[in-house]
Amino acid sequence: MEKPAIAGGTPVRDKKFFYGHQYLDEADYQAVLGVLKSDALTCGPKITELEEKICRITGAKYAVAVSNGTAALHVACLAAGIGEGDEVITTPITFAASANCALYCGARPVFADIDEKTWNIDPESVRAHVTGRTKAVVAVDYTGQSTRLDELQKICREHKLVLITDGAHSMGTKYKGRPTGSIADMTTFSFHPVKTVTSGEGGAITTNDPALYQRLTLYKAHGITRDPSLMSRSPEGPWYYEQVELGYNYRMTDIQAALLISQLDKLDRFSRRRKEIVARYNEAFSRIPQVTVQEEIPESDTTRHLYVLRIKPEALTIDRKGFFDALGAENIVCNVHYIPTYYFPYYQKLGYRKGLCPKAEKLYDEILTLPLYYAMTDQDVEDVIRAVERIAAYYAR
Repeated sequence: MEKPAIAGGTPVRDKKFFYGHQYLDEADYQAVLGVLKSDALTCGPKITELEEKICRITGAKYAVAVSNGTAALHVACLAAGIGEGDEVITTPITFAASANCALYCGARPVFADIDEKTWNIDPESVRAHVTGRTKAVVAVDYTGQSTRLDELQKICREHKLVLITDGAHSMGTKYKGRPTGSIADMTTFSFHPVKTVTSGEGGAITTNDPALYQRLTLYKAHGITRDPSLMSRSPEGPWYYEQVELGYNYRMTDIQAALLISQLDKLDRFSRRRKEIVARYNEAFSRIPQVTVQEEIPESDTTRHLYVLRIKPEALTIDRKGFFDALGAENIVCNVHYIPTYYFPYYQKLGYRKGLCPKAEKLYDEILTLPLYYAMTDQDVEDVIRAVERIAAYYAR
């Protein structure tokens, strides 16, 4: 049997590659250059053009571009009226921003457990954590797969909660044929370079509610308005504006917007390629008894941002760290998404303790993120598969 490199064999690849990477082409470069040669580097026409494009793609009535995905979550919570003494339910298997956004508003994050097969937040666990203090649910489309939106909406309607979908992973995903950005009360997006489309840094919030839209636009730009209907008195002149809320400078630049507009032109192509890679991975890994693939609900037509593989420690003589190191020795540089949020020292200082979400904690011990991005060649994909196959075989119990 051919040994994995960690056991003294030859790596399947002669150079390293990573779990995610942006793809830029000449159209992207020219889009950015066009703005750099224009008069408006920020607060210009590209922001409006981008927001209109996001609305067309998601089917939402309104879109608000912001500086990053964390800012998107923060202003969504502000727009939802979340404040001191409130609780916000979310998943621990996510980037910290999905919970931090509640803390920014003085609220307390409450962690619901995950579904053992899909690894998304479990609606029944959400229901079990609703209290009289609960104000909102931040449901994360983990890896790009939609959450069970029908069930979550039902819970939120019953308890008069705001449903915020953290769609940082799910640009391009549909739920029952509808883009995820058009379903929840608000959906937030991130356009970090490892996401399906990128603006370098950047984010957006979509909604169908005009009142939420108005608050989102205020909170993302200092709480300042030039809208006479929102002012305390008539404008003194064309220069006049008023600050009516305590907002933030979460504006996106026109440079970023131009890049993202160009990237969104390629969304369908990016989505198709990611689906091809995921299908090939699933086919190959489903035949390996030492690992498990993420299960997908039939309602979700998923554009996958991350490909997360779960090992079966009981079937291996190594743990996740050993498997991770073995892949690294094969020049397959992985990652782990995510450390449960309440494991972090800051959350421990707030009184959170391990044991809150047993299914999520077990998942964390057993997962690693494999390479998945548009520019991967078929040979790249086969190299990853071959590395996983021979490590699993070599360390099989």
